[in-house]
Amino acid sequence: MLVLNYIMLLYAPDGKAPDGKVMMEYIGATGVPVTFTPVPIEDGIDFHFILSFAIDTDSSGNPQNGTFSAYWAPTLTSESVAAIKAIHANVKALASLSGWSLGNKVLRCTTAPYMELYNRCGDVIDYVNHQFYTDKVKTLRGFLEAFRLRTQQFGREKVLPSYEVNGRGIQGDAFFEALNLLEENGFDVNGVMIFSADASASNDYYYERKSQAFLLNSTST
Repeated sequence: MLVLNYIMLLYAPDGKAPDGKVMMEYIGATGVPVTFTPVPIEDGIDFHFILSFAIDTDSSGNPQNGTFSAYWAPTLTSESVAAIKAIHANVKALASLSGWSLGNKVLRCTTAPYMELYNRCGDVIDYVNHQFYTDKVKTLRGFLEAFRLRTQQFGREKVLPSYEVNGRGIQGDAFFEALNLLEENGFDVNGVMIFSADASASNDYYYERKSQAFLLNSTST
């Protein structure tokens, strides 16, 4: 599975779930001792945990020339990955490389290099996560227009709507109103990306539960 942040590009060599419903959840980025087990996982969902982040620098910020180290919560061990996969056969785990920025470097970037990458490698990219919350769009109409733009750039069958818990962009149940609005305007909503399980623990994973319920109840295929 290929991961790139701005955008996040995902390649799943073993294919999608039978009904094509996908849930992707960042986990471990804040350093709190989060674990996989409490996160609700529905059997009908192809559920991906995104370990955040693997970075090719040392703790002092010195580059390691492509040698990546794990900076996610130490509670997220390889043994815990195996354990959650043993409980839920529909779970996958992947590592997100590099993250959003290092110090004050690469805080902003245009879509141009990602569009070039997609145009060259789109046949092996299954999903595109444009992190809509970084656009800080706070209205339903704004979310719809942003989603329409990204689907024109990267393909409407591949772009996933995304949500940041207690963060930027549309907040609360307005996110689910936005998902309904997407479907009312002809978009198939077959997946959701959430940042992050770390923040969701305090509200009993409300957005994970409701997102999966939305996907399972959706008529999109």
